[in-house]
Amino acid sequence: MPTPNSAALDFLLTRRSRPAKTLTMPVPDRAALQTLLTAAARTPDHGKLEPWRFIVLSKPALARLAAMIPARGAALGIEPDKIAKAAAQFGTADLAVAVISAPKASDNIPQIEQIYSAGAVCLSLVNAALAAGWGANWLSGWASHDRPFVRDGLGLADHETVAGLIHLGTETSTPPDRPRPDLGAITTWVDA
Repeated sequence: MPTPNSAALDFLLTRRSRPAKTLTMPVPDRAALQTLLTAAARTPDHGKLEPWRFIVLSKPALARLAAMIPARGAALGIEPDKIAKAAAQFGTADLAVAVISAPKASDNIPQIEQIYSAGAVCLSLVNAALAAGWGANWLSGWASHDRPFVRDGLGLADHETVAGLIHLGTETSTPPDRPRPDLGAITTWVDA
């Protein structure tokens, strides 16, 4: 019989992201963030390729990115309210970590598995932050998928994409729990 880690299981069964717009100062300092990034990097990674990297975005960097949003949104014909929402995502944040999916050439590890690994890094970073007592939220949005924005704003190479923007800070309120999936509707048991 395995020895359970009841505290860890209870955390996972009750974890809840905090809306980014409810996060404020203080944010993790460099030492605290280093611990969170270390935990996030302990993600399953077939072939040990490390097909992801981190870009830590401080308040000035987030303000710079927010200032880029209106022109990019207009160029893409995006509705003004969606442009404003995207600008606010960057402009009102105090700290975010862009998790960058950076697949490596491999004869053995398919690119899709490397992309899945970057997604796992996002969730691991959110969970590490929550476990450390910080508020955290995983976001994306149209700007994070816009090639000129991520190239010019984040310096991404052509093969790189944003897997997620992990907003970190101090939570100002605990959100109510949301409805969870009906396991009976999404689970198939195969016994033979």
